[in-house]
This record gives sequence, structure tokens and C-alpha cells, in this order.
Amino acid sequence: MATTTKLKTKLRPLHDRVLIKRLEEQDEKHGSIIIPDSAKEKPQEGKVIAVGTGKVTDEGKTLPLAVKAGDRILFGKYSGSEVKIDGEELLIMKEEDILGILE
Repeated sequence: MATTTKLKTKLRPLHDRVLIKRLEEQDEKHGSIIIPDSAKEKPQEGKVIAVGTGKVTDEGKTLPLAVKAGDRILFGKYSGSEVKIDGEELLIMKEEDILGILE
């Protein structure tokens, strides 16, 4: 069963896919050099907004996902597909692209 947090979306991921909102990195100031937003790398940390029902095996069984809505996660730099829902930039990716869950 797909679950959502406070952010209500019109998208429910299927099977082993996860919907993620990127978390903004804290601005670090090094001396007086200011890096423009266009030159900054996108953060690789996010919050799980919604999850699919689970991975379906060849035998037809459904394996539950290890992540749940509300988890803070790390993911690969080029993981997932960007989608825009209600003016908000979100990522949708397979669970296997998630590197870990932050405590």
C-alpha cells in the first residue's frame, strides 16, 4: 500500500519505485567567494514522500520495500527521473538506486 507524508501528491509510485523530495544543502561560506546557484551541485540527500507496493518476483510474490515515507535517504548523483508536480521538483527512482537511510 502506498503511503504519503504531509506533502500530498497526485502521483503514487508503482511496484519498487519511490517518490523523493530533494533536501536543500546548507549554504557554506568559504571566505568571500559566493557560488551562484547555477554552479552548485544538486543535493544527494532527500526525503521519501511516497513508496510503491513492493517488488514483484518471478513467482508473483510481492517483496516489501526497505524504505518508508518520511525516511531521509542518500542516493546516487545521477539517480532517478525528475518530475514536476504542482510546481514542485521531485524525483522518482527505483529502490535499488537508494544508497542508504540516514538516522
